[in-house]
Amino acid sequence: MSTQSSSDAGGFSIGDLIRRPETGSLIGFIVVYVFFASLGGAVFMGAPGWSSWLNIAAEVGIIALPVGLLMISGEFDLSVGSIIPASSMTAAILSGHYELPALVGIIGGLSVGLLVGFINGLIVTRTTIPSLIATIGSMFAVMGLTLGLAVLIKGSTSVSYVPDPVTKGLLGTFINGMFNVSIFWWLGFVAVYYFLVHVAPIGNWVFAMGGDRESARNAGIPTDKLTIGLFMASGFGAAFVGIAQVMTYQAAQVAGGQSFIFNSIMCVVIGGVLLTGGAGSIIGIVLGTMTFAVVNQGIFFAALDPNIGSIIIGALLLTAVLSNDTFRALAMNYATKKK
Repeated sequence: MSTQSSSDAGGFSIGDLIRRPETGSLIGFIVVYVFFASLGGAVFMGAPGWSSWLNIAAEVGIIALPVGLLMISGEFDLSVGSIIPASSMTAAILSGHYELPALVGIIGGLSVGLLVGFINGLIVTRTTIPSLIATIGSMFAVMGLTLGLAVLIKGSTSVSYVPDPVTKGLLGTFINGMFNVSIFWWLGFVAVYYFLVHVAPIGNWVFAMGGDRESARNAGIPTDKLTIGLFMASGFGAAFVGIAQVMTYQAAQVAGGQSFIFNSIMCVVIGGVLLTGGAGSIIGIVLGTMTFAVVNQGIFFAALDPNIGSIIIGALLLTAVLSNDTFRALAMNYATKKK
């Protein structure tokens, strides 16, 4: 009785915590961090360790956020792996090879991501092709175009570019030689997406689409426009990471970005987003990204075999899928008993 009363009054209750989609993600992050902290010692818990995994989390996290929204809405985007090198090559060629202002290269690179996302959205909404297949097709198409145009224009699969100090400072510098500035960009993206998903009405539309797209359309939700917008957001995020990589490492490579495809999806799933859509949260995606990054870098600080890292990530993925269903079942049981 007291628990129910406190919950009704807006207080804390175990049932409310269990119903949160990011609860499993938080538990997973704490367990993983404590495990690697015990093996990595003071170095891992200090600035070197935090900067190492936060730098990874920032890159993957900027992409995982919109990819997670697409998955909540019931769609997938595998083309992000080809947008990263396409945008970075575009920026490097425009501002490096043709010596145009850095702003032109940045706009050009971001435009590539938005265009690919727009095309993906059109294909998914105007045809019966599943988004998984559509984005696989666009991924290979963009990879081929990037390679062909790079060789045609530059005669090479890599392009170097040295940005000006201001551009470098905004997009590619390391604070104190350790923390990449992209961490702050990631936090900015988190704030924007949190507002859109959990404060603005558009968040309810995304969840409704993931639950039942046809019912959402009948309810007056602009499902087609929203789907196209989500794909464009995914393309923008991938393009932003590609540009940040150019500014950080001062070079663009055609064969880059493929690891982000499955890494971003793993972060999202570990973060509590259901593969079937309709459930998830921005905080959960952030926690899933942090968990993935801690494992990714923790194995080096703990001096473990790199293969162990893959085993742990695989185990986390399976555990996340199982725990997502478990927490949902507990939430449903709790809600039923409360009624």
